[in-house]
Amino acid sequence: MPASFIACPKCGHIPPQPLGATDACPACGVYMHKWPPQRITRRAAAVVENPDENDLWHERLRTLPGKDAGDPALLAGRAAVLLALLVWGLYLITRDVTNGEVGQSFMHNILLVIHEAGHVLFRPFGEFMTIAGGSLFQIFLPLAIGVAFLLKNRDPFGAAVCLWWTGISFVDLAPYIYDALDPQLMLLGGHTGEDGPHDWIYLFETLGGLQHAHAWGRFARATGGLLAVGALGWAAWVLWLAHQRQHNDSARIRNNKKA
Repeated sequence: MPASFIACPKCGHIPPQPLGATDACPACGVYMHKWPPQRITRRAAAVVENPDENDLWHERLRTLPGKDAGDPALLAGRAAVLLALLVWGLYLITRDVTNGEVGQSFMHNILLVIHEAGHVLFRPFGEFMTIAGGSLFQIFLPLAIGVAFLLKNRDPFGAAVCLWWTGISFVDLAPYIYDALDPQLMLLGGHTGEDGPHDWIYLFETLGGLQHAHAWGRFARATGGLLAVGALGWAAWVLWLAHQRQHNDSARIRNNKKA
């Protein structure tokens, strides 16, 4: 069986698929058969027949896939997305949990569709899961997409954005949870929880703890805020490492030309 590289022996980049002897690294451009074996770096994986056994999790968490790792335009575009998410996220996180102010945001309109879809998807599992399914699906859909980005696409930046989305989903749910103790929010059916169904009144009455609804609402917002900020920190780290690799590769190319 022909040998394959799970990582570039020159720059250490791990592409979505193992590199064959005739393939070029999408990050730095070196052909595998042209790289002297004695110069393989510590970051590069060994030549193996079953590369999946040597897949390194820490590389997946910090290395962009394919050409994204070395394309300045793509890095700049991702940096712009990161800045936009930071500004948007800070705005959402700082909304007052007691009055449902976050419910006036564009993000709430997106999450509301997902929330209602969750009620439908969980309907076969009984009344409790039907009602809980809206909140569960609102949280777990972006989380599942993020896992797919990391495992299938090996794209930690995309996974970090989805983790930010998960955090913002918690922030969006927080006023709804808070509202269960003293219902004031106008719900989708044009009523408050005093006059019609309210997911979190039902859930608290079923599980207990309605008297702690305000505390749970504040906890959901704090949890979501920490997740969102941490996710953006992860995304910034990934972009910084890619920028550093790009800078080092450019410097190496310039030095080689001078030599």
